[in-house]
Amino acid sequence: MALKVKRVLISQPKPATEKSPYYDISEKYNLTVDFRPFIKVEGLDAKEFRQQRINIQDYTAIVFTAKVAIDHFFKLCEELRIVMPETMKYFCISESVALYLQKYIVYRKRKIFFSTTGKMDGLASPLTKHSKEKFLVPVSDVHNEDITSILDEKKVDYTKAIMYRTVSTEFSPQEIDSYDMLIFFSPLGIVSLYKNYPDYQQGEMAIGCFGASTAKAIKETGLRLDCEAPLPGLPSMAAALDAFLKENHKKK
Repeated sequence: MALKVKRVLISQPKPATEKSPYYDISEKYNLTVDFRPFIKVEGLDAKEFRQQRINIQDYTAIVFTAKVAIDHFFKLCEELRIVMPETMKYFCISESVALYLQKYIVYRKRKIFFSTTGKMDGLASPLTKHSKEKFLVPVSDVHNEDITSILDEKKVDYTKAIMYRTVSTEFSPQEIDSYDMLIFFSPLGIVSLYKNYPDYQQGEMAIGCFGASTAKAIKETGLRLDCEAPLPGLPSMAAALDAFLKENHKKK
């Protein structure tokens, strides 16, 4: 069945430059492509954070799993009037996350460790060497327990601190219905879809997604998944979308 696709909503922020492959796809197939996340991240304020009864100054090391965690951690510190001591140690999930710390601290004067694999298990060695530290792990209200599995394995003293949360962006059913295709990048996007549009019926609207967990959420909701990445030969969402539109065009 060929689906009429003229307007596509991609649930991500608008690209910073015009070099995005989505713009090339838009021109190639004469589409209107809009960018608008179905979810957004909000930081907790100081009053909300205090309810967790966590004193940041009690800790000697911080574990950062994302740049957004760094932003909300230092925002809270500023609100709480806490200045990080030079002795604080930072453990980051990747080099890019570690380098992002330069936005808030003098990088070369601090003790910073990062995973070379981009995963928490890449921090196993430095965690073992510094197992006597008291670790604080800033997280979202919805997070993967894999974040702390290596900390459990190394039997280090750590506390998870919720510093930000994921909330649904507001859409009207009419806005959603104005599109012929929706593309999701997180299971939370599907939650947001039904929060905004409880009576949503897919009909002939195409749905695409990136990631196995997002695909699983779509199928479990009973929706039809028309376009998926990553798959063999389709490493990116843009590649999968291009292949889907090409095949869909042939069916007409």
